[in-house]
Amino acid sequence: MTDSITNAQPADDSLETLLAGNRRFVDGSPEHPNQDAARRAATVPTQRPFAVLFGCSDSRLAAEIIFDRGIGDLFVVRTAGHVMGPEVLGSIEYGVSVLNAPLVVVLGHDQCGAVAATCEALDGAATAPGYVRDVIERVTPSVLAARAAGIESRDDIVEEHIRQTVDLLMDRSRVLADAVAAGTTAIVGLSYRLADGTARPVSARGLAQPFGAAEATQA
Repeated sequence: MTDSITNAQPADDSLETLLAGNRRFVDGSPEHPNQDAARRAATVPTQRPFAVLFGCSDSRLAAEIIFDRGIGDLFVVRTAGHVMGPEVLGSIEYGVSVLNAPLVVVLGHDQCGAVAATCEALDGAATAPGYVRDVIERVTPSVLAARAAGIESRDDIVEEHIRQTVDLLMDRSRVLADAVAAGTTAIVGLSYRLADGTARPVSARGLAQPFGAAEATQA
Protein backbone atom coordinates (compact mmCIF):
# COMPACT_ATOMS: atom_id res chain seq x y z
CA MET A 1 0.00 0.00 0.00
CA THR A 2 1.28 3.48 -0.91
CA ASP A 3 -0.10 6.83 0.26
CA SER A 4 0.69 10.39 -0.68
CA ILE A 5 1.80 11.80 2.68
CA THR A 6 4.58 14.36 2.30
CA ASN A 7 6.32 16.74 4.63
CA ALA A 8 4.03 19.55 3.44
CA GLN A 9 1.54 18.67 6.20
CA PRO A 10 1.65 20.61 9.49
CA ALA A 11 3.33 19.17 12.55
CA ASP A 12 -0.02 18.41 14.22
CA ASP A 13 -1.13 16.34 11.23
CA SER A 14 2.23 14.58 11.09
CA LEU A 15 1.91 13.63 14.75
CA GLU A 16 -1.63 12.34 14.24
CA THR A 17 -0.40 10.27 11.31
CA LEU A 18 2.20 8.67 13.57
CA LEU A 19 -0.25 8.06 16.40
CA ALA A 20 -2.83 6.61 14.02
CA GLY A 21 -0.21 4.19 12.75
CA ASN A 22 0.67 3.28 16.32
CA ARG A 23 -2.99 2.56 17.05
CA ARG A 24 -3.10 0.19 14.07
CA PHE A 25 0.06 -1.51 15.32
CA VAL A 26 -1.41 -1.93 18.81
CA ASP A 27 -4.69 -3.26 17.40
CA GLY A 28 -2.86 -5.78 15.22
CA SER A 29 -4.20 -4.26 12.01
CA PRO A 30 -1.20 -2.57 10.33
CA GLU A 31 -1.63 -1.31 6.77
CA HIS A 32 2.10 -1.35 5.90
CA PRO A 33 1.88 1.85 3.81
CA ASN A 34 4.66 2.91 1.46
CA GLN A 35 6.42 -0.44 1.57
CA ASP A 36 5.99 -1.53 -2.04
CA ALA A 37 8.02 -1.30 -5.24
CA ALA A 38 6.19 1.82 -6.37
CA ARG A 39 7.18 3.70 -3.23
CA ARG A 40 10.75 2.47 -3.52
CA ALA A 41 10.96 3.84 -7.07
CA ALA A 42 9.25 7.11 -6.16
CA THR A 43 11.76 7.90 -3.44
CA VAL A 44 14.89 7.31 -5.54
CA PRO A 45 15.22 10.96 -6.72
CA THR A 46 14.49 12.58 -3.35
CA GLN A 47 13.18 12.07 0.15
CA ARG A 48 10.49 14.09 1.93
CA PRO A 49 10.02 12.52 5.38
CA PHE A 50 7.17 13.99 7.37
CA ALA A 51 8.94 13.48 10.69
CA VAL A 52 12.40 13.20 12.19
CA LEU A 53 12.38 10.44 14.79
CA PHE A 54 15.12 10.61 17.41
CA GLY A 55 14.80 7.50 19.51
CA CYS A 56 16.52 4.99 21.70
CA SER A 57 18.51 2.30 19.89
CA ASP A 58 16.65 -0.45 21.77
CA SER A 59 15.92 -3.34 19.40
CA ARG A 60 12.25 -3.28 20.44
CA LEU A 61 11.73 0.26 19.13
CA ALA A 62 11.75 -0.25 15.36
CA ALA A 63 10.14 3.04 14.35
CA GLU A 64 8.59 2.12 11.00
CA ILE A 65 7.00 -0.97 12.60
CA ILE A 66 5.53 0.54 15.75
CA PHE A 67 4.17 3.54 13.81
CA ASP A 68 3.12 1.49 10.75
CA ARG A 69 5.01 3.58 8.22
CA GLY A 70 7.21 2.85 5.22
CA ILE A 71 10.01 3.94 2.93
CA GLY A 72 10.75 7.66 2.97
CA ASP A 73 8.28 8.51 5.75
CA LEU A 74 10.64 8.91 8.71
CA PHE A 75 14.15 10.30 9.04
CA VAL A 76 15.41 8.14 11.91
CA VAL A 77 18.27 8.90 14.30
CA ARG A 78 18.85 6.45 17.16
CA THR A 79 21.30 6.21 20.05
CA ALA A 80 21.25 4.32 23.34
CA GLY A 81 19.05 6.28 25.73
CA HIS A 82 18.47 8.85 22.96
CA VAL A 83 21.60 10.69 24.10
CA MET A 84 22.97 13.35 21.79
CA GLY A 85 26.26 14.69 20.57
CA PRO A 86 27.16 17.00 17.67
CA GLU A 87 26.58 14.32 15.03
CA VAL A 88 23.10 13.62 16.39
CA LEU A 89 22.20 17.31 16.51
CA GLY A 90 23.54 17.74 12.99
CA SER A 91 21.46 14.82 11.75
CA ILE A 92 18.28 16.17 13.32
CA GLU A 93 18.98 19.67 12.00
CA TYR A 94 19.50 18.17 8.54
CA GLY A 95 16.09 16.54 8.71
CA VAL A 96 14.48 19.87 9.63
CA SER A 97 16.49 22.47 7.70
CA VAL A 98 17.33 20.50 4.54
CA LEU A 99 14.57 17.90 4.28
CA ASN A 100 11.95 20.29 5.75
CA ALA A 101 10.39 17.76 8.12
CA PRO A 102 7.73 19.60 10.15
CA LEU A 103 7.96 17.34 13.20
CA VAL A 104 10.74 16.05 15.46
CA VAL A 105 9.84 13.18 17.79
CA VAL A 106 11.91 12.12 20.79
CA LEU A 107 11.00 8.48 21.44
CA GLY A 108 11.82 6.87 24.77
CA HIS A 109 10.46 3.74 26.40
CA ASP A 110 9.88 1.99 29.70
CA GLN A 111 12.52 -0.43 31.03
CA CYS A 112 15.22 1.63 29.29
CA GLY A 113 18.62 0.05 29.86
CA ALA A 114 20.46 3.35 29.63
CA VAL A 115 18.32 4.90 32.36
CA ALA A 116 18.62 1.76 34.50
CA ALA A 117 22.41 1.76 34.13
CA THR A 118 22.56 5.43 35.07
CA CYS A 119 20.43 4.91 38.17
CA GLU A 120 22.64 2.01 39.22
CA ALA A 121 25.81 4.02 38.63
CA LEU A 122 24.49 6.89 40.74
CA ASP A 123 23.61 4.39 43.45
CA GLY A 124 27.19 3.14 43.60
CA ALA A 125 27.30 0.28 41.12
CA ALA A 126 30.57 -0.58 39.37
CA THR A 127 31.63 1.79 36.60
CA ALA A 128 30.49 0.69 33.15
CA PRO A 129 33.20 -0.19 30.61
CA GLY A 130 34.33 1.84 27.62
CA TYR A 131 32.05 4.35 25.98
CA VAL A 132 29.03 3.06 27.87
CA ARG A 133 30.27 5.48 30.53
CA ASP A 134 29.66 8.32 28.12
CA VAL A 135 26.06 7.24 27.65
CA ILE A 136 25.59 7.14 31.43
CA GLU A 137 27.14 10.59 31.82
CA ARG A 138 24.73 12.04 29.26
CA VAL A 139 21.68 10.49 30.94
CA THR A 140 22.81 11.51 34.44
CA PRO A 141 21.40 15.10 34.35
CA SER A 142 17.92 13.72 33.59
CA VAL A 143 18.08 11.21 36.43
CA LEU A 144 19.32 13.85 38.86
CA ALA A 145 16.56 16.25 37.79
CA ALA A 146 13.94 13.52 38.25
CA ARG A 147 15.20 12.61 41.70
CA ALA A 148 15.35 16.27 42.71
CA ALA A 149 11.67 16.46 41.82
CA GLY A 150 10.91 13.42 43.97
CA ILE A 151 10.60 11.00 41.04
CA GLU A 152 11.97 7.57 41.92
CA SER A 153 10.21 5.06 39.64
CA ARG A 154 12.51 4.23 36.74
CA ASP A 155 9.70 4.37 34.23
CA ASP A 156 8.75 7.83 35.52
CA ILE A 157 12.43 8.80 35.30
CA VAL A 158 12.35 7.68 31.65
CA GLU A 159 9.54 10.16 31.00
CA GLU A 160 11.53 12.92 32.68
CA HIS A 161 14.49 11.97 30.49
CA ILE A 162 12.27 12.35 27.42
CA ARG A 163 11.16 15.80 28.58
CA GLN A 164 14.75 16.78 29.33
CA THR A 165 15.81 15.64 25.85
CA VAL A 166 13.12 17.76 24.20
CA ASP A 167 14.31 20.76 26.21
CA LEU A 168 17.94 20.01 25.41
CA LEU A 169 17.22 19.98 21.68
CA MET A 170 15.69 23.42 22.01
CA ASP A 171 18.54 24.70 24.18
CA ARG A 172 21.44 23.34 22.13
CA SER A 173 20.20 23.86 18.58
CA ARG A 174 19.48 27.36 17.33
CA VAL A 175 18.23 25.81 14.09
CA LEU A 176 15.55 23.82 15.92
CA ALA A 177 14.65 26.61 18.32
CA ASP A 178 14.21 29.06 15.45
CA ALA A 179 12.11 26.56 13.47
CA VAL A 180 9.82 26.01 16.46
CA ALA A 181 9.57 29.77 17.06
CA ALA A 182 8.71 30.30 13.39
CA GLY A 183 5.97 27.67 13.55
CA THR A 184 7.53 25.49 10.86
CA THR A 185 8.52 22.63 13.17
CA ALA A 186 7.33 21.13 16.43
CA ILE A 187 9.16 18.84 18.83
CA VAL A 188 7.22 16.15 20.68
CA GLY A 189 8.34 13.61 23.26
CA LEU A 190 6.65 10.20 23.15
CA SER A 191 6.90 7.41 25.70
CA TYR A 192 6.53 3.86 24.38
CA ARG A 193 5.31 0.94 26.47
CA LEU A 194 6.96 -2.35 25.57
CA ALA A 195 4.16 -4.57 26.84
CA ASP A 196 1.22 -3.12 24.93
CA GLY A 197 2.99 -1.20 22.15
CA THR A 198 1.39 2.17 22.85
CA ALA A 199 3.18 5.48 22.33
CA ARG A 200 1.82 8.47 24.24
CA PRO A 201 2.88 12.13 24.32
CA VAL A 202 4.65 13.41 27.42
CA SER A 203 6.05 16.71 26.13
CA ALA A 204 5.39 19.05 23.22
CA ARG A 205 6.94 22.26 21.95
CA GLY A 206 5.43 24.21 19.08
CA LEU A 207 2.23 22.32 18.31
CA ALA A 208 -0.73 24.39 17.14
CA GLN A 209 -3.10 22.30 19.25
CA PRO A 210 -1.59 21.52 22.67
CA PHE A 211 -2.32 18.25 24.42
CA GLY A 212 -4.32 18.14 27.62
CA ALA A 213 -2.38 18.76 30.79
CA ALA A 214 -2.56 15.06 31.67
CA GLU A 215 -0.97 14.06 28.41
CA ALA A 216 1.75 16.59 27.69
CA THR A 217 3.42 19.80 28.69
CA GLN A 218 3.03 22.44 26.00
CA ALA A 219 5.44 25.36 25.98
